[in-house]
Amino acid sequence: MTSRMRFVGVTTGASSIMRIFPVWADILGLDAELVGLDIPLGAQPSAYREAMAEMREDPACVGALVTTHKIALHDAARDLFDELDPFAASCGEISSIAFRDRAAGDGTPRTAGAAKDPITAGLALEEVLAPDHFAGGGHVLCLGAGGAGTAIGWYLAGRPDRPGPLTVVDVSAERLDHLRTVVGGHAPGVDLRTLTVGEADLPALLADLPPGSLLVNATGMGKDRPGSPLPDEVVLPRGAVVWELNYRGSLEFLAQARAQEVERELTVVDGWRYFIHGWTQVIADVFDLEMTPEVVAELSAAARDATT
Repeated sequence: MTSRMRFVGVTTGASSIMRIFPVWADILGLDAELVGLDIPLGAQPSAYREAMAEMREDPACVGALVTTHKIALHDAARDLFDELDPFAASCGEISSIAFRDRAAGDGTPRTAGAAKDPITAGLALEEVLAPDHFAGGGHVLCLGAGGAGTAIGWYLAGRPDRPGPLTVVDVSAERLDHLRTVVGGHAPGVDLRTLTVGEADLPALLADLPPGSLLVNATGMGKDRPGSPLPDEVVLPRGAVVWELNYRGSLEFLAQARAQEVERELTVVDGWRYFIHGWTQVIADVFDLEMTPEVVAELSAAARDATT
Protein backbone atom coordinates (compact mmCIF):
# COMPACT_ATOMS: atom_id res chain seq x y z
CA MET A 1 0.00 0.00 0.00
CA THR A 2 1.29 3.44 -0.94
CA SER A 3 1.99 5.53 2.14
CA ARG A 4 0.29 8.90 2.41
CA MET A 5 1.89 11.97 3.97
CA ARG A 6 -0.37 14.97 4.57
CA PHE A 7 0.54 18.64 4.21
CA VAL A 8 -1.54 20.77 6.58
CA GLY A 9 -1.57 24.40 5.49
CA VAL A 10 -3.64 27.18 3.94
CA THR A 11 -3.03 26.97 0.18
CA THR A 12 -1.03 23.75 -0.09
CA GLY A 13 -1.76 23.21 -3.76
CA ALA A 14 0.31 26.28 -4.66
CA SER A 15 3.43 25.03 -2.91
CA SER A 16 6.42 23.83 -4.90
CA ILE A 17 6.58 20.76 -2.66
CA MET A 18 3.73 19.23 -4.66
CA ARG A 19 6.10 18.98 -7.65
CA ILE A 20 9.16 18.22 -5.55
CA PHE A 21 7.85 15.44 -3.30
CA PRO A 22 7.48 12.75 -6.02
CA VAL A 23 11.08 13.40 -7.09
CA TRP A 24 12.27 13.16 -3.49
CA ALA A 25 10.27 9.97 -2.92
CA ASP A 26 12.11 8.34 -5.82
CA ILE A 27 15.50 9.43 -4.49
CA LEU A 28 14.68 8.20 -0.98
CA GLY A 29 13.14 4.94 -2.18
CA LEU A 30 9.71 5.72 -0.74
CA ASP A 31 6.43 4.41 -2.09
CA ALA A 32 4.58 7.50 -0.89
CA GLU A 33 2.37 10.38 -1.98
CA LEU A 34 1.82 13.86 -0.54
CA VAL A 35 -1.75 15.09 -0.11
CA GLY A 36 -2.68 18.61 0.99
CA LEU A 37 -5.11 19.37 3.78
CA ASP A 38 -6.11 23.06 3.72
CA ILE A 39 -7.44 24.82 6.81
CA PRO A 40 -8.31 28.53 6.60
CA LEU A 41 -6.60 31.13 8.76
CA GLY A 42 -8.48 31.74 12.00
CA ALA A 43 -10.21 28.35 11.94
CA GLN A 44 -12.08 27.07 14.97
CA PRO A 45 -10.43 24.42 17.22
CA SER A 46 -12.88 21.84 15.87
CA ALA A 47 -11.25 22.12 12.42
CA TYR A 48 -7.92 20.93 13.81
CA ARG A 49 -9.49 18.07 15.74
CA GLU A 50 -11.37 16.98 12.62
CA ALA A 51 -8.12 17.09 10.62
CA MET A 52 -6.36 14.96 13.23
CA ALA A 53 -9.23 12.44 13.21
CA GLU A 54 -9.14 12.25 9.40
CA MET A 55 -5.42 11.53 9.39
CA ARG A 56 -5.45 9.08 12.30
CA GLU A 57 -8.28 7.07 10.75
CA ASP A 58 -6.58 6.81 7.35
CA PRO A 59 -4.65 3.49 7.36
CA ALA A 60 -2.27 4.78 4.66
CA CYS A 61 -1.37 8.00 6.48
CA VAL A 62 2.07 7.89 8.08
CA GLY A 63 2.22 11.50 9.24
CA ALA A 64 2.11 15.14 8.23
CA LEU A 65 3.95 18.41 7.97
CA VAL A 66 2.11 21.36 9.50
CA THR A 67 2.71 24.93 8.38
CA THR A 68 0.97 28.17 9.47
CA HIS A 69 -1.26 26.28 11.96
CA LYS A 70 1.49 24.91 14.23
CA ILE A 71 0.42 26.68 17.43
CA ALA A 72 -3.31 26.48 16.76
CA LEU A 73 -3.14 22.73 16.12
CA HIS A 74 -1.19 22.21 19.34
CA ASP A 75 -3.66 24.25 21.35
CA ALA A 76 -6.71 22.56 19.87
CA ALA A 77 -5.52 18.94 19.74
CA ARG A 78 -2.71 18.47 22.29
CA ASP A 79 -4.66 15.69 24.00
CA LEU A 80 -4.72 13.63 20.79
CA PHE A 81 -0.93 13.14 20.89
CA ASP A 82 0.69 10.30 22.79
CA GLU A 83 4.02 12.12 22.94
CA LEU A 84 5.63 15.45 22.10
CA ASP A 85 9.32 16.15 21.66
CA PRO A 86 10.91 18.70 24.01
CA PHE A 87 10.66 21.52 21.45
CA ALA A 88 6.95 20.90 20.86
CA ALA A 89 6.22 20.73 24.59
CA SER A 90 8.21 23.89 25.35
CA CYS A 91 7.26 25.95 22.29
CA GLY A 92 3.62 24.89 22.26
CA GLU A 93 3.65 24.14 18.55
CA ILE A 94 3.59 21.08 16.31
CA SER A 95 5.13 21.07 12.85
CA SER A 96 5.65 17.32 12.40
CA ILE A 97 3.15 14.53 13.05
CA ALA A 98 4.20 10.88 12.87
CA PHE A 99 1.87 7.92 13.21
CA ARG A 100 3.65 4.86 14.58
CA ASP A 101 2.76 1.20 15.12
CA ARG A 102 -0.47 1.14 13.11
CA ALA A 103 -0.25 -2.64 12.77
CA ALA A 104 -0.20 -3.20 16.52
CA GLY A 105 -3.33 -3.83 18.62
CA ASP A 106 -6.54 -2.39 17.16
CA GLY A 107 -4.74 -0.43 14.45
CA THR A 108 -4.93 2.89 16.26
CA PRO A 109 -1.55 4.57 15.73
CA ARG A 110 0.67 6.00 18.40
CA THR A 111 0.71 9.69 17.58
CA ALA A 112 3.96 11.64 18.00
CA GLY A 113 4.29 15.37 17.58
CA ALA A 114 7.46 17.38 17.10
CA ALA A 115 8.42 21.02 16.61
CA LYS A 116 11.13 21.08 13.99
CA ASP A 117 11.24 24.86 13.52
CA PRO A 118 14.00 25.53 16.08
CA ILE A 119 16.20 22.97 14.30
CA THR A 120 15.18 24.24 10.86
CA ALA A 121 15.82 27.86 11.81
CA GLY A 122 19.25 26.95 13.13
CA LEU A 123 20.23 24.98 10.04
CA ALA A 124 19.12 27.82 7.74
CA LEU A 125 20.76 30.60 9.77
CA GLU A 126 24.02 28.72 10.23
CA GLU A 127 24.41 28.77 6.43
CA VAL A 128 24.37 32.60 6.58
CA LEU A 129 25.80 33.55 9.99
CA ALA A 130 29.27 32.68 11.25
CA PRO A 131 29.35 31.01 14.69
CA ASP A 132 30.56 34.30 16.22
CA HIS A 133 28.42 36.57 14.06
CA PHE A 134 26.78 38.45 16.94
CA ALA A 135 30.04 38.89 18.83
CA GLY A 136 30.44 42.07 16.79
CA GLY A 137 27.42 43.61 18.49
CA GLY A 138 24.57 42.84 16.09
CA HIS A 139 20.99 42.93 17.34
CA VAL A 140 17.87 41.10 16.13
CA LEU A 141 14.51 42.48 15.04
CA CYS A 142 12.00 39.73 14.32
CA LEU A 143 8.66 40.74 12.85
CA GLY A 144 6.19 38.05 13.87
CA ALA A 145 5.76 36.01 17.06
CA GLY A 146 3.97 32.96 15.70
CA GLY A 147 5.47 29.50 15.51
CA ALA A 148 8.36 30.51 13.26
CA GLY A 149 9.16 33.66 15.23
CA THR A 150 9.11 31.75 18.51
CA ALA A 151 11.39 29.05 17.12
CA ILE A 152 13.83 31.62 15.76
CA GLY A 153 13.91 33.33 19.15
CA TRP A 154 14.55 29.95 20.82
CA TYR A 155 17.47 29.22 18.51
CA LEU A 156 19.05 32.69 18.73
CA ALA A 157 18.72 32.85 22.52
CA GLY A 158 20.69 29.60 22.78
CA ARG A 159 23.59 30.62 20.52
CA PRO A 160 27.00 31.00 22.21
CA ASP A 161 27.23 34.48 20.66
CA ARG A 162 23.74 35.35 21.85
CA PRO A 163 22.53 38.61 20.24
CA GLY A 164 21.22 41.44 22.28
CA PRO A 165 18.77 42.83 22.37
CA LEU A 166 16.38 40.48 20.62
CA THR A 167 13.27 42.51 19.74
CA VAL A 168 10.07 40.88 18.52
CA VAL A 169 7.06 42.75 17.12
CA ASP A 170 3.63 41.23 16.51
CA VAL A 171 0.01 42.29 16.16
CA SER A 172 -0.98 39.96 19.02
CA ALA A 173 -0.08 40.64 22.65
CA GLU A 174 -1.09 37.05 23.41
CA ARG A 175 1.47 35.64 20.97
CA LEU A 176 4.14 37.93 22.40
CA ASP A 177 3.32 36.71 25.92
CA HIS A 178 3.67 33.13 24.71
CA LEU A 179 7.00 33.88 23.03
CA ARG A 180 8.34 35.53 26.20
CA THR A 181 7.37 32.47 28.24
CA VAL A 182 8.97 30.01 25.81
CA VAL A 183 12.18 31.90 25.00
CA GLY A 184 12.64 33.27 28.51
CA GLY A 185 12.20 29.80 29.98
CA HIS A 186 14.77 28.39 27.58
CA ALA A 187 17.33 31.18 28.08
CA PRO A 188 16.52 33.23 31.20
CA GLY A 189 19.36 35.68 30.64
CA VAL A 190 18.39 36.72 27.13
CA ASP A 191 17.77 40.43 26.49
CA LEU A 192 14.30 39.95 25.02
CA ARG A 193 12.06 42.88 24.15
CA THR A 194 8.53 42.50 22.80
CA LEU A 195 6.26 45.13 21.29
CA THR A 196 2.85 45.07 19.68
CA VAL A 197 2.56 46.70 16.27
CA GLY A 198 0.68 49.55 17.91
CA GLU A 199 3.56 50.17 20.33
CA ALA A 200 6.38 49.81 17.81
CA ASP A 201 7.94 52.65 15.84
CA LEU A 202 9.42 50.47 13.12
CA PRO A 203 11.50 53.16 11.35
CA ALA A 204 13.07 54.08 14.72
CA LEU A 205 13.71 50.44 15.61
CA LEU A 206 15.41 49.87 12.27
CA ALA A 207 17.49 53.01 12.62
CA ASP A 208 18.79 51.74 15.97
CA LEU A 209 20.04 48.42 14.57
CA PRO A 210 23.85 48.33 14.27
CA PRO A 211 25.65 46.74 11.29
CA GLY A 212 25.52 42.97 11.36
CA SER A 213 22.03 42.91 12.85
CA LEU A 214 19.44 40.37 11.74
CA LEU A 215 16.02 41.47 10.46
CA VAL A 216 13.41 38.74 9.93
CA ASN A 217 9.97 38.67 8.35
CA ALA A 218 8.18 35.88 10.21
CA THR A 219 4.70 37.37 9.83
CA GLY A 220 3.47 35.32 6.88
CA MET A 221 2.82 38.57 4.99
CA GLY A 222 3.85 38.19 1.38
CA LYS A 223 2.74 34.56 1.34
CA ASP A 224 -0.49 33.76 3.20
CA ARG A 225 -1.68 37.33 2.69
CA PRO A 226 -0.26 40.16 0.57
CA GLY A 227 1.81 43.04 1.88
CA SER A 228 4.86 43.71 4.00
CA PRO A 229 5.12 44.38 7.74
CA LEU A 230 7.34 47.38 6.90
CA PRO A 231 6.22 50.79 5.60
CA ASP A 232 6.76 51.42 1.89
CA GLU A 233 9.54 53.99 2.22
CA VAL A 234 11.41 52.35 5.10
CA VAL A 235 15.22 52.55 5.17
CA LEU A 236 16.81 49.26 6.14
CA PRO A 237 19.83 49.16 8.50
CA ARG A 238 23.19 49.24 6.75
CA GLY A 239 25.09 45.96 6.79
CA ALA A 240 22.13 43.95 8.06
CA VAL A 241 21.23 40.35 7.29
CA VAL A 242 17.63 40.48 6.04
CA TRP A 243 15.76 37.17 6.09
CA GLU A 244 12.42 36.67 4.36
CA LEU A 245 11.06 33.32 5.55
CA ASN A 246 8.87 32.94 2.47
CA TYR A 247 10.08 31.74 -0.91
CA ARG A 248 6.78 32.04 -2.80
CA GLY A 249 3.95 34.54 -2.86
CA SER A 250 3.85 38.27 -3.48
CA LEU A 251 7.02 38.72 -1.38
CA GLU A 252 6.77 42.49 -0.84
CA PHE A 253 9.22 42.42 2.09
CA LEU A 254 11.79 40.63 -0.04
CA ALA A 255 11.33 43.20 -2.80
CA GLN A 256 11.95 46.02 -0.30
CA ALA A 257 15.19 44.35 0.78
CA ARG A 258 16.36 43.60 -2.77
CA ALA A 259 15.79 47.23 -3.76
CA GLN A 260 18.23 48.39 -1.05
CA GLU A 261 20.62 45.42 -1.15
CA VAL A 262 23.55 47.16 -2.85
CA GLU A 263 23.13 50.68 -1.49
CA ARG A 264 22.68 49.53 2.13
CA GLU A 265 25.21 46.65 1.87
CA LEU A 266 22.63 44.08 2.90
CA THR A 267 22.80 40.30 2.93
CA VAL A 268 19.35 39.31 1.67
CA VAL A 269 18.13 35.75 2.11
CA ASP A 270 14.83 34.28 0.96
CA GLY A 271 13.06 31.27 2.42
CA TRP A 272 14.27 28.58 0.02
CA ARG A 273 16.81 26.94 2.32
CA TYR A 274 14.41 27.23 5.26
CA PHE A 275 11.86 25.44 3.07
CA ILE A 276 14.36 22.69 2.19
CA HIS A 277 15.46 22.10 5.77
CA GLY A 278 11.90 22.26 7.05
CA TRP A 279 10.63 19.60 4.69
CA THR A 280 13.63 17.28 4.90
CA GLN A 281 13.58 17.32 8.71
CA VAL A 282 9.90 16.40 8.81
CA ILE A 283 10.21 13.75 6.11
CA ALA A 284 13.03 12.18 8.13
CA ASP A 285 10.76 12.17 11.19
CA VAL A 286 7.65 10.83 9.45
CA PHE A 287 9.44 8.05 7.54
CA ASP A 288 12.08 7.37 10.21
CA LEU A 289 15.01 8.19 7.90
CA GLU A 290 18.51 9.49 8.49
CA MET A 291 18.81 12.87 6.79
CA THR A 292 22.54 13.47 6.36
CA PRO A 293 23.97 16.70 4.91
CA GLU A 294 24.86 14.76 1.76
CA VAL A 295 21.27 13.57 1.33
CA VAL A 296 19.94 17.08 1.96
CA ALA A 297 22.31 18.45 -0.69
CA GLU A 298 21.08 15.87 -3.21
CA LEU A 299 17.44 16.62 -2.40
CA SER A 300 18.03 20.36 -2.62
CA ALA A 301 19.57 20.06 -6.08
CA ALA A 302 16.70 17.87 -7.23
CA ALA A 303 14.18 20.38 -5.86
CA ARG A 304 15.79 23.18 -7.89
CA ASP A 305 15.63 21.05 -11.02
CA ALA A 306 11.97 20.21 -10.37
CA THR A 307 10.96 23.85 -10.01
CA THR A 308 12.90 25.47 -12.87
